[in-house]
Amino acid sequence: MTPGDVLLTIMPQADGSQKARPVLFLCRVPPFADFLVCGITTQIGNAIPNLDEIVSASDGDFEATGLKATSLIRAAYLALLPASRFKGRIESVTEARHKRLLSALATFLHNAA
Repeated sequence: MTPGDVLLTIMPQADGSQKARPVLFLCRVPPFADFLVCGITTQIGNAIPNLDEIVSASDGDFEATGLKATSLIRAAYLALLPASRFKGRIESVTEARHKRLLSALATFLHNAA
């Protein structure tokens, strides 16, 4: 698996339940090579401006993501997971989209301090 991949895993929900959902693999975290991921949802109305990214069915790279509908990549919905937690790889986002998300997250965290 490579950073930028859209993976499938079980993620906790706001109501405490667990649900299989796509996540975006952001990067590996040493020393155990765990995966830092962020959640993906179809709840577009939850978008945080200048942080999250909408992947629209009309985007040129939408098909390459493997997502089934217009989706929101929630950059601050983070989890650190071992490789064993993933059910599989769906597809991936473009390198440009991956870099934009990392940059937006870094800027958000820097400004929040």
